[in-house]
Amino acid sequence: MQAREEIEALEEQKLAPYAMKSKDSKGRKYKEPKHSVRTCYQRDRDRVVHSEAFRKLEYKTQVFIIFEGDYYRTRLTHTIEVAQIGRTIGRSLSLNEDLIEAIALAHDLGHPPFGHAGEEALNAIMKKGKLGQFNHNKRSFDIVSSYEKRYPDFDGLNLSKEVLVGILKHQTKYDVPGIAEKYLKEGPTLEARVVDDADSLAYLNHDIDDGLTSGCITERDLMGSRLWQKALENIEGTVDYHNREMLKYQVVKQLIDMQIKDLLFSTDKRLKKLKFRSVDEARKYKGKIIGFSNEMAKERDCLQGLLNEKLYHHYRVVRMTSKAKRIIDDLFGVYIQEPNQLPYNIYKRKKKYTKKEQYEIICNYIASMTDRFALDEHKRLFNPYTKV
Repeated sequence: MQAREEIEALEEQKLAPYAMKSKDSKGRKYKEPKHSVRTCYQRDRDRVVHSEAFRKLEYKTQVFIIFEGDYYRTRLTHTIEVAQIGRTIGRSLSLNEDLIEAIALAHDLGHPPFGHAGEEALNAIMKKGKLGQFNHNKRSFDIVSSYEKRYPDFDGLNLSKEVLVGILKHQTKYDVPGIAEKYLKEGPTLEARVVDDADSLAYLNHDIDDGLTSGCITERDLMGSRLWQKALENIEGTVDYHNREMLKYQVVKQLIDMQIKDLLFSTDKRLKKLKFRSVDEARKYKGKIIGFSNEMAKERDCLQGLLNEKLYHHYRVVRMTSKAKRIIDDLFGVYIQEPNQLPYNIYKRKKKYTKKEQYEIICNYIASMTDRFALDEHKRLFNPYTKV
């Protein structure tokens, strides 16, 4: 049996000098005894997996709403794919895989129902009320910091500081870092930066898979991408082109493989040039460290542009997102007009709330819903023949 101390000693031997070692963590908000066989980041990962918010990701939208079919990615399967890609990158770069996995599994906990459409709807509501904004990274942070109620001595999951900063400062083209005064000056670890790119890599390639399956995009739509063409060239002669399903799987596999290899080669080159001697040096560096070559970045942007045009603006997807926004607008409007329709544990009847507090309570309540619950709640409140 390996004790925690032995695992930490192995990290010291095997990980790069700029990798975050478990024994060097800045700790948790509330002090707890160390575990006998698990490092702090392994415990963080396990706490996330056992959380209520993590289970709900199974019924939250990635691109296609759950009733569109069982094949499509959900927010949960996307999260697992990000963790898998992140660990692969981390292992090759001699970074802390457990820290990467903990951040990856928690990075989307704050997403509302109906994916980015739900986030846009809630953000618009908060801005219209001049009461701030809705940011799913900040909400992910709030979930693990306070909303989860699993321990008798504190609210939240009491995760390690490095995981909290990684969640809060998660950043891609579609993810804006959240703001928490306490961590404004904290730079993310390289492990957190790996999760950023693993997320970007996962959703680009797996949205292609789902888009092709749905029929909202075709192979012909993607031929304007040099990256797509290269993937096809790489599998030439190995796949029967009449077997469209097999072709799809193999092309997407090639796309992921090419991008990961490019990211690893380009990142390794930067790290050798920068010669970081510690975690703090890497944290303080503002430039690009983890990431693709300039050529791959341009090819990815081209492929992403085709997806934006052909998939995300396809009339079926637009209908889904428009409907999702209407549902959230309707729910918010009903609740703010009569908050006593909210459950007792959400809205205390004897307590006096300010307008800002009411907005935040309702916003967080809706954000906690799954797609299925939001649809059912909408039926209950707007269909007079549905049982309340």
